[in-house]
Amino acid sequence: MSKQKQKEKKTQQQFENIEESLSRTEEYIVEHQKILTIIVAILVVLVLGFFGVKKYYLQPKEKMAQEQIYPAQHYFQADSLDKALYGDGNNLGFVDIAKMYSITKAGNLANYYAGICFLKKGNFDNAIKYLKKFDSDDEIVGPMAKGALGDAYLEKGEQAKAVSAYMEAANLQDNDFTSPMFLLKAGEVDEIMGDYDNAINAYKRIQQDYFKSQEAKNIEKYIARAETLKKNK
Repeated sequence: MSKQKQKEKKTQQQFENIEESLSRTEEYIVEHQKILTIIVAILVVLVLGFFGVKKYYLQPKEKMAQEQIYPAQHYFQADSLDKALYGDGNNLGFVDIAKMYSITKAGNLANYYAGICFLKKGNFDNAIKYLKKFDSDDEIVGPMAKGALGDAYLEKGEQAKAVSAYMEAANLQDNDFTSPMFLLKAGEVDEIMGDYDNAINAYKRIQQDYFKSQEAKNIEKYIARAETLKKNK
């Protein structure tokens, strides 16, 4: 048999295999048509349901939450913390907004405001409760919330948790504002705890990585102090 004929025979065999495969596929579809139809119908319902929920439930909910949070933010800026937290009788406060609109962006933001309000009022347990609920990838607000959580832990005397929160805040977003700010706080608490190596490491990170920051201007003094305390330990 010539090479040409062998090639033609091989090609013919490939076509036959493809036809056989298609035939089996058709048979499967016919045999399972009802199940496949149900599956497709379910997928269609899920897709339509998702967009329906988003348009007719989530979006209106978000709009309502945004409208509710504005008066509370106004009271917060005016340092009227109780009205910011609990409302004024006509408008909701951050506590109720966080609860009633928890699935919205405004509800999430209400957790942050509530946490800061409770921190200012000296209610550190509630500050921790609400700040831990808040989640944000914003370059500034995200680290500031973690840093506030560290402040609340520090006020409760939970120094190790405070350092952990400060370091999380410093590492959450790499920038010359929040990163050195919370590295410095972490280092100072490390010194209080007698953990001078970690304090020195935090200070040196400021010196090396954030030398343009405000914290870096006097960081050599912090390093020298921590090194002295370490020697005299």
